[in-house]
Amino acid sequence: MKKYWFICLLSSVLFFSLPAFSKPASQENIRKLMEITGAGEMGIQMMNQMLPALKQMIPDAPEEFWTDVMAEVDGNQIIELVIPVYQKYLSEEDVTAINAFYNTPAGKNLIQVQPAILQESMMLGQEWGQGIAEKVIIKYKAQANKQP
Repeated sequence: MKKYWFICLLSSVLFFSLPAFSKPASQENIRKLMEITGAGEMGIQMMNQMLPALKQMIPDAPEEFWTDVMAEVDGNQIIELVIPVYQKYLSEEDVTAINAFYNTPAGKNLIQVQPAILQESMMLGQEWGQGIAEKVIIKYKAQANKQP
């Protein structure tokens, strides 16, 4: 009977750890995912959004300097940096399925609307966080006023 339980236990451990043995996503397949989703372009957009803050840090720099800086920004660099992160969390099967989804009409639509969704979600998240902060301050002041 003990042998039976040992075999069951060993089988369950092996069964539930199968994802750990799956093949990591290939760099090529992840690059395809990044291309489909426009990750490189998003990196450049992020840099464009950071540019005003950088210009404030170096106000004496001429516009030509900033043009040169932006010319050196390569969206492929961010892709190369994140490939190992994707490989850490996603299998080859995962990335293949994700790529297949992004090639469907629904996936293509998600890619188009996702920046707007993220922007609106961030704004709502900020408002939500501010509301919580205001409640915390009010609650703290109320408790502080009750104390002798």
